[in-house]
Amino acid sequence: MAKAKKLTKGQHRRIKKNLAEKLNKSKQEVWQDSELGDAEQGIIISRFGQHADVKSQAGDIVRCNIRRTVDSLVCGDNVLWRPGKETKHSISGVIEAVHERHSLLSRPDVYDGVKPIAANIDQIFIVSSVVPAFNPDIIDRYLVATELTGIKPIIVLNKIDLLSADNQELIDRHLSLYDEIGYEVLKISSKHQQGLQAIEQRLLNQTSIFVGQSGVGKSTLVNKLMPELDLVTNEVSEMSGLGQHTTTVARLYDFPSGGHLIDSPGIREFGLWHLTPDQVDQGFIEFQEYFGYCKFRDCKHQDDPGCALQKAVEDGHINPLRFASYQRILASLGSNTLTSRFK
Repeated sequence: MAKAKKLTKGQHRRIKKNLAEKLNKSKQEVWQDSELGDAEQGIIISRFGQHADVKSQAGDIVRCNIRRTVDSLVCGDNVLWRPGKETKHSISGVIEAVHERHSLLSRPDVYDGVKPIAANIDQIFIVSSVVPAFNPDIIDRYLVATELTGIKPIIVLNKIDLLSADNQELIDRHLSLYDEIGYEVLKISSKHQQGLQAIEQRLLNQTSIFVGQSGVGKSTLVNKLMPELDLVTNEVSEMSGLGQHTTTVARLYDFPSGGHLIDSPGIREFGLWHLTPDQVDQGFIEFQEYFGYCKFRDCKHQDDPGCALQKAVEDGHINPLRFASYQRILASLGSNTLTSRFK
């Protein structure tokens, strides 16, 4: 008798997920057309499996079922929904359709492929900090993602009150480099509310999202900007030096002076392994004029003879720090070990 094959952890995970989805669908209320009111416009505040919270034009937040014909739905989507004439088990309406998006931010997932995070974003605040550790490689990965989506990036260094003689020179060198390339850089301290006014001005009438490693102070920053939210925050772990994950789902909030703010789950590693080398190339804007001038068409931009990028580095036209980061990203392609982790 053949021995039964042992299921892998990934197979167990998929089976569990599929079962949960089937159970969730079986519990969904089926709304008849006569039980629904007229269609209205709304925006997705947050999504929870087969349900989502919708903000109506009147400003109310309503939990709705999602029609099975809706293929993809994320925080920030503009939707067409219909209110129920009665509330059924806390569900007060149905989402009928999703309007076309002008932008979409996604992350790679080792099990689910490319997973969308939020839609219709105007700008991304890439938050780094002095503690747990300033990591320009993470910033560069986010910059690649923003260049591919066309979303404006703004680099934010948080916790500047913790700058010291040991780390300031290195951090300033990297931030000056981003400024020279053309990216906007803001230095703030959420703890001492230093530099927050500059962020408030940029939030006006925009849909913005804060991204970055866990522990850089995203939720603390949002609390300072919108204290009425009182988001839960955790300190950096003294044992690992890593931030402790707090936010679990992306959620959209209204900024008091106008505009929207999306708080997203903390990401410790932002993998780009799902991209092609050509897509990574697009993410390094200061390299563009040198692509296509290498001696060999299949140049890998490592130790290849006649590499135009290597020559630009030698001539001082490309910063070696950025070029090294570019090479590390290329080396990570095809490896799903650098995936986004939500913990």
